[in-house]
Amino acid sequence: MKSLYENEMKLEFLSKSNNEAFARISVAAFASQLDPTIEEMADIKTAVSEAVTNSIVHGYENMNGMVKIICKIFANCIEIEISDTGKGIENVEMARKPLYTSKPNLERSGMGFTIMESFMDEVSVESVFGLGTKVTMKKFIKKEELKENTEEMELANLGGR
Repeated sequence: MKSLYENEMKLEFLSKSNNEAFARISVAAFASQLDPTIEEMADIKTAVSEAVTNSIVHGYENMNGMVKIICKIFANCIEIEISDTGKGIENVEMARKPLYTSKPNLERSGMGFTIMESFMDEVSVESVFGLGTKVTMKKFIKKEELKENTEEMELANLGGR
């Protein structure tokens, strides 16, 4: 059966905070095949860190569980799905508001979803209270725009000689 995606990877790990760096680096390594800019790669890594940290801190609340990541690449886009089977989010709309945190005692900033939304092109959140949460993020790598701009600059430079 032919896949709709050019490439796909799946990763599963225990909900331990030291696995957040592992997740971030693994997704970055997979995303590198799209040849993103340093800024695009930093955006992806930051968003993955936020989503994984949310699963660990809020989804499992000091309990062990599994965090799953599925990454898919199609054309110039990476889709990253991060899910857990933790406690879920009671009110997703409220959780997505800037500065909202369910853990003020842990000095949480309440900016996780806001950060994901500002660094990624699309973010969707599905959650069932008591069953878990799935965050799906997409980042479009702007290779075509960069190539067009470079070609335009080269043509302009040639004409200016």
